[in-house]
Amino acid sequence: MEAGPESLPVVEAGRGSPAVVEAGRGSPSDVEAGRGSPSDVEAGPGSHPDAETLAFLTRPGLTRLWTAARARLERNGLRAVGAVRLDRLDAREREALSLLLARPITGVNATVRLPDLDVRLRASAVGRGLAATLEVLGPPLADRRATRDAAAAERAGVWSAARAEAEATSLSAQPWAARWLEEIRRGGALARQDPPTATTVITQAVRTLAALFPATDPDSHPTAPDFSPTASDSRPIPASWGRGELATRATGSAHGLDDGTLLSRLVLRGIALAHGVGLPVDAPQRRALWRMASVVPDEVSSTVLTYGLRPTGGAWREAALRERAERHTETHLTLRDLRELSMKPPPGTRVHVCENPRVVEAAADARRTAPLICTSGSATTVVLTLLDMLASAGCAFAYHGDFDWPGLTLANRVIDRYRAEPWRMASADYEHLATRAELRGTPPLPLVGARVEALWDAELAPTMEALGVAVHEEAGLDLLLEDLG
Repeated sequence: MEAGPESLPVVEAGRGSPAVVEAGRGSPSDVEAGRGSPSDVEAGPGSHPDAETLAFLTRPGLTRLWTAARARLERNGLRAVGAVRLDRLDAREREALSLLLARPITGVNATVRLPDLDVRLRASAVGRGLAATLEVLGPPLADRRATRDAAAAERAGVWSAARAEAEATSLSAQPWAARWLEEIRRGGALARQDPPTATTVITQAVRTLAALFPATDPDSHPTAPDFSPTASDSRPIPASWGRGELATRATGSAHGLDDGTLLSRLVLRGIALAHGVGLPVDAPQRRALWRMASVVPDEVSSTVLTYGLRPTGGAWREAALRERAERHTETHLTLRDLRELSMKPPPGTRVHVCENPRVVEAAADARRTAPLICTSGSATTVVLTLLDMLASAGCAFAYHGDFDWPGLTLANRVIDRYRAEPWRMASADYEHLATRAELRGTPPLPLVGARVEALWDAELAPTMEALGVAVHEEAGLDLLLEDLG
């Protein structure tokens, strides 16, 4: 292996290295700073090295050098500074590096100073610095430092915009507002959004809270804040807001403040700080917190199906429930109903809970008398609210649901939360219904999904898995009705 001391190797017979024209240019001190020399004559834009030079640069023995140099330049703002170390060089790599650097590389490890490599490339037939050479070899270089700086500037802009928005609203007078912004910044929820989205959400949150906590000027009537950059709104602030109305004013969508949205979480955090209470952990606590800020959540669209409830209160709502129970008529109750009802059944009342509405329908048709509540497939907020009220009043519960894995999941939830008695939910009950369905020629329903253990019966899940058949609640309707009085 031979290499000239000051130039890339000249083509020799059988060597395959390109002819190189020494340019003798480039200031080492300038290159060390990552600039290059004003007297350098680099290849013009869009030009490429000749075929021989390109073939030399793309030889496999230089692949690791270009990869390491690219990574270092992209971290360094595309400046040729520092060095790269290559370990466990093979013979092919040592030969290629020796030819490129014009110095013998004989060890298994080598350190290549990027300023020296930059000078070497400029002074050769390559005719361009390290960064330009890597661009030719592709792919294009990415200035990761500039990208990071730009991203940091964008993130800083989000908080600058948020602080400016807060200062321009009634939040500037709220002692908790600065802490609210700081907690959001530290929490990282907005950092996971792209900057335009983050700016929009935090701006909407500021304006929403400004609507809920207006400036108190005794000489003027508070007015609704300007929810858009251009619109003017002089409507009086209502004594209370519907959450959908507030969401529409803030976001244009009636669902903009729905549970689970980032905006609703930010606004609720502000309300909690304003009132000195903890963050809500469930739906009832979220609704209570909204009401603290005079925001009325949707309390009428979701209902719980009931039958046979006989609360002892004297108001018309309690009387209506007792009347419907006497007439064997089912009742749908909303969250608003539950908020107004005094749900106190007679002492020692045992309430049956089922999963499917067909059980309630059959109980009403059969004129059964036992109190019955239906989860309608899942225990929603309104269902849990009613069960919580009844549990607080001293009621006991018995639960029945589907014999499939989702059914066991729901049963576990209800039985664990309310210490409910399993109602015909033992492994023997399942086997009886599965066998009866088979004898009647009922087409089997395959049991699918991940196995769920039953908290109340260790044998139920293995039995269900062994038979591989799901049995829905309606299959045992006749048996359930026997228990309902």
